[in-house]
Amino acid sequence: MKRKHTLVLASVVGMAMSVAACGSDDSGSDSPSADGSSGSTAAAAGKIGVILPDTKSSVRWESADRPALEAAFKAAGVDYDIQNAEGDAQKMTTIADQMISGGVTVLAIVNLDSDSGAAIEQKAEEQGVKTIDYDRLTLGGSAGYYVSFDNNKVGALQGQGLADCLGDKDANLIYLNGSPTDNNATLFSQGAHSVLDKISTYKNVAEQAVPDWDPDQAVTIFEQLYTKVGGKVDGVYAANDGLAGAAISILEKNGVNGKVPVTGQDATVEGLQRILSGDQCMTIYKSAKAEAGALAEVAIALVNGEEPQTNGTTNDSTGNRDVPSILLDPVSITKDNVKDVIDDGGQSAADVCAGEYAKLCADAGIS
Repeated sequence: MKRKHTLVLASVVGMAMSVAACGSDDSGSDSPSADGSSGSTAAAAGKIGVILPDTKSSVRWESADRPALEAAFKAAGVDYDIQNAEGDAQKMTTIADQMISGGVTVLAIVNLDSDSGAAIEQKAEEQGVKTIDYDRLTLGGSAGYYVSFDNNKVGALQGQGLADCLGDKDANLIYLNGSPTDNNATLFSQGAHSVLDKISTYKNVAEQAVPDWDPDQAVTIFEQLYTKVGGKVDGVYAANDGLAGAAISILEKNGVNGKVPVTGQDATVEGLQRILSGDQCMTIYKSAKAEAGALAEVAIALVNGEEPQTNGTTNDSTGNRDVPSILLDPVSITKDNVKDVIDDGGQSAADVCAGEYAKLCADAGIS
């Protein structure tokens, strides 16, 4: 996977904060409809459709991405429709068909798998609708642009974070990878292996992907892997905080939580709390407001007939093409810098520091 990128995360975060501030006035926008969509009534050159993937793999889609996108679209005065496929590829296809027939001129999707995503993009292209891959690249697709983070770097930061927690001692590692249908999960794993495989004292004793990033399935999968290796595990690569929580629940069941470092991703409330309590080694912060801000900037440019600014390309090996991209930089989060996520607005202190975590937050300088 070849990438070039020079964009500074702070500039995109600033842009996202700016559009969110401008969009704080809800005038000119309809209330959300019964199906979860929302649209402005302001006149615009076209209409933007966004299909989010689910509500189970991560809370970010509805709690962070949707409000940031709505704020940006309202601020720009463009008509829009944001819906969630709830983890159902057929539902995403149906939503896309409805959006296309309903007049969207720009369609952004977070695909549930590349095959269904590519079919949606082909149909959109045939109807003259411009398409954007958001967060996940659609292999074999036809999106004109891709907005995401440097996902190899995400995995490399996770791998380095686990190595920092383990040190150079002999260690048996279990890898709990993300969904096999998500190209990002492949890149995360590749990035982690690029770091961890070079450390001669580490041994990969078990590895498995978790379908649909489902934390419930992850509990079963990790318990089976844990049993398979006789509990002889010293570190866990978990691709996101949901999978980390699943692994930690089994470690806790066996009385070794906090003794076995576990990685994560998404800087969720639960993930940050586990880092503060010492049950999770680290997580990755990918500012949803920054990513949503970058998507909004691309979509708004396209709906207005302008050419979006990009900072690199991403190779689609299936489609044998390089997709113009906006790639943001992820940030590694440990106990030492949990405060950075709070300060950036990624999570609120009230949520992270609730109840038993109040003292831990105070000790970490979070108020």
